[in-house]
Amino acid sequence: TVDLKYDDVSYATVHQSAFLRCGMMPVQPIKELWWFKIGASEERVYYYDPTSVDAALMKRARRSNRDNTSLEIYPTQLSDEGEYKCRIVVWDNTGNSTEPSVPISKEARMMLKVNVPPEKVEITHLTSGRNLSLRCKSEGAKPPADILWTKTSPDGVETEIPDLAKTREIEPAGELYDTAEQIFYQLEENEMIAKISCVVRHHNTNTTIYKNITFVSPAIQNALKVTIQRFAEPVLYSSIENQDGRDNKAGLVKISADPGFKVPYNTSVTLKAAAPGVFPEPRYLWWVGDQTGIAGRELHIDNLEEDKSYYVLAENPLGRVVLEVPVHITTSDYSQWNDSSRDGDVIVDDTTGGLDTGAIIGIVIGALIAVFFIGFAVWYWTIRDGTHVFSPKKEKPHTIDEETIPFRSTDKPLLRTISTQTLEGRRSRREPS
Repeated sequence: TVDLKYDDVSYATVHQSAFLRCGMMPVQPIKELWWFKIGASEERVYYYDPTSVDAALMKRARRSNRDNTSLEIYPTQLSDEGEYKCRIVVWDNTGNSTEPSVPISKEARMMLKVNVPPEKVEITHLTSGRNLSLRCKSEGAKPPADILWTKTSPDGVETEIPDLAKTREIEPAGELYDTAEQIFYQLEENEMIAKISCVVRHHNTNTTIYKNITFVSPAIQNALKVTIQRFAEPVLYSSIENQDGRDNKAGLVKISADPGFKVPYNTSVTLKAAAPGVFPEPRYLWWVGDQTGIAGRELHIDNLEEDKSYYVLAENPLGRVVLEVPVHITTSDYSQWNDSSRDGDVIVDDTTGGLDTGAIIGIVIGALIAVFFIGFAVWYWTIRDGTHVFSPKKEKPHTIDEETIPFRSTDKPLLRTISTQTLEGRRSRREPS
């Protein structure tokens, strides 16, 4: 008798080699070897006749060197998954060499499972202060991949993040699967952390993929630690004039100005802040002098009339910096706006009709001289005739007739220039005896 040794299920990874075992116990001389893939019909994969034929009907299939009867497929494709049948025909004369050999046929069926590692891993995030929302997605795996989260300290120690609030979704994508997991993490006060990693593990293909979110604080060049009245604690401070722009360090705060940091008088300017590589996303606060700060990446300045220094704070849970941003006026001369020869729109055109500046000044001076002589002539002839052009109106002196004022004994005596005797005489004439 002949027994076949085979595995009910074999596993392979896409693009690698698949091995389907079908061996004999004991080994006998082979008359024929057939391999079929079972589907709607039996599809011939391989045929072997020791006397004449060794044919791979599927180009990627071959007999294994391990035992000459097992099948190898390379490179494996996802479409290779399915049920296979091995048929071996051997000669057997039951040990009697005088008897004619009898062909004996044996068959075995087995399944081939093709695994696919994750094709793509993406991580996205939303931040609000110390609150982080991270989402990791593994695409195109079979079977679905597992996801776990770790954090790494600045000294390189990696630990799994325990007790995470998270949600997981597994969605079919044809014959493959997408796995997505979202977590919510809150940074502790003064927590030292270098990165958070989404670790995608696919055990069936022995695949592990890391996708990292690296924590970076805002940074500036040539910084000094100074105390600013606006903040309770000292902050790192510098000016954009001390930023050479040649440092590629992640997290450097960069400032741009439209149309520039030096502009003509009465020009509007927009300042923009950016910090490539900083995570979590920093918040920005702008101010000038003692004014209330304005939050946002951009600061719009209307009609700048003098040199001013603006300040911007860039801050995330890992650190904060302050940059001084000077904006300068190049000129305060209005004549630049009247230059009709310059490119661009002409604001004031030359409408003097061909008269130059000297001619206009001469006309004005001549008119003033003429007005002076006319005024002098009028004054002279007025004095000669003895008339007054301006005669002030004389007001009639205001007098008080004492006879019209009744006297009362309760009245306080008035200071007068006439004697009491004269006053009594006048009163006696008014009152008959």
